[in-house]
Amino acid sequence: MVVTNNPIGSPHNTMNIHGVQRPFLISGPCSAESQDQVLETAVALKEKGVHLLRAGIWKPRTRPDAFEGMGIEALEWLVQARAETGIPVATEVANKEHVEACLKAGIDVLWIGARTTVSPFAVQEIADALKGTSLPIMVKNPMHADLPLWMGAIERVQKATNGPVWAIHRGFSRYGQQEYRNAPMWEIAIALQMAKPELKIICDPSHIAGRPDLLEPVAQKAMDLGMHGLMIESHCRPSEALSDADQQITPTEFGALLQRLAIRDIHRGPQDSASLDALRLQMDSIDEQVIELLQARMTLAREIGQYKKSHGMTILQMSRWKEVFETRGDWAKAAGLGPEFIATYLEQVHKESIRVQNEEMTQKNIDK
Repeated sequence: MVVTNNPIGSPHNTMNIHGVQRPFLISGPCSAESQDQVLETAVALKEKGVHLLRAGIWKPRTRPDAFEGMGIEALEWLVQARAETGIPVATEVANKEHVEACLKAGIDVLWIGARTTVSPFAVQEIADALKGTSLPIMVKNPMHADLPLWMGAIERVQKATNGPVWAIHRGFSRYGQQEYRNAPMWEIAIALQMAKPELKIICDPSHIAGRPDLLEPVAQKAMDLGMHGLMIESHCRPSEALSDADQQITPTEFGALLQRLAIRDIHRGPQDSASLDALRLQMDSIDEQVIELLQARMTLAREIGQYKKSHGMTILQMSRWKEVFETRGDWAKAAGLGPEFIATYLEQVHKESIRVQNEEMTQKNIDK
């Protein structure tokens, strides 16, 4: 894939991001650490066709004593990098003071981070500070999988600013997560797209993957799902990075990754619409059958609930649940289904079974 650096409007708070063709490419270091580091990374990224240079100025860290960014002085480094390369610049804001400093410095795009999105109070403070501006704003998903909270943050900003508002999917914190730094939970981003079809969504593979070897499959999945662009962290010397060193790559590696991605058209071509429609009809039929089977399963769950009630048994029978989880897991593995998918499916089916059995347990006997 060949990417060219498209002109996207004038800087200084008037940047137009609507005209950039997919994929919209955002890259840069996790943190702006020094003037030389920002400029060196920016110059290298210009050759890779990056549309927006990102760098954290204020870094909200999980624990104290970690590097928390260089603060306001680093804004000038971004401005200088833009002057040297022509690439518009973006950074994260977490409060009113951050917004005011960025507006004063002439930063082109702001994003609201995952730790801030969880607080409607913080998002509203930022939205109020943006009133009357046309600055493009991007809103990352909250730390946990709460779609209404994500939508609410987006809507608060949309009501305040006259500029475009996009979403950034960066994955969700989940206890026990091992493969990824943050669980992708693609279904949440898909649900957001369904609820707001006009909204453009950027994927942040760096925070989902947490390590370079997983960046490409995550980025490819995002493109295959029709997301509008990618935000990938890159650093001129990742091993020396003061924050998130393990997930950053060099601009050269960033360019190589882009070359390997397949960017498919999100619109259906007329030449193959008939065959695609036929496949979708088959899928619709299978979905209908699956729902009918689930209904039959829940009917059996009700009968089991009635049996347990009449025999003084508890709803939860751990030995039976373990048997179901293990055997179905083996069946799914043999069928080529992903273990994470089948685990989630079984958990939801079990939850619904408990619900319907509880209805039977709590239903009062009616004398005939």
